[in-house]
Amino acid sequence: MSATPKRQSPQPPPPHELAPYDYEIPAEFRHLLMRFAAFSAQAAHAAGLAPRQHQALLAIKGYPGGSQVTVGDLARRLGIRDHSAVGLVNRLVESGYLVRRTDMEDRRRALLFLTPMAEKALTALSAAHREELRRIAPLLTPLLSQLGCPDSRS
Repeated sequence: MSATPKRQSPQPPPPHELAPYDYEIPAEFRHLLMRFAAFSAQAAHAAGLAPRQHQALLAIKGYPGGSQVTVGDLARRLGIRDHSAVGLVNRLVESGYLVRRTDMEDRRRALLFLTPMAEKALTALSAAHREELRRIAPLLTPLLSQLGCPDSRS
């Protein structure tokens, strides 16, 4: 048995020296995201929805190009597995927020549609979220602008 050296994966080059703002900017950004996420979860609960249910309704309503949404599309938008999306869709259908229809062009696919009850809940939640985003925008804007302008960080 020969003692062949193990292959080592290439080591990344050492990072440049990081300044305090290299930690402060992502820390503050995460803090603001967590505040927004907490606001969003509280607003969803107050509207009678679980936060993930609200996210699903929003993902369907705001799907790019206004295209028809399948369960697989929803799973990708939410970053969850297909079987988790199926369970989520089942709960939303049972609660009266979604209608699932067979795609007439491909009968293996189910298309998802918001009900009037979902539209009403989503309208109220989206208005509240828009106001919260407007409230935190003045905190986010200078933070994000610092990423593109190294000279403004001193």
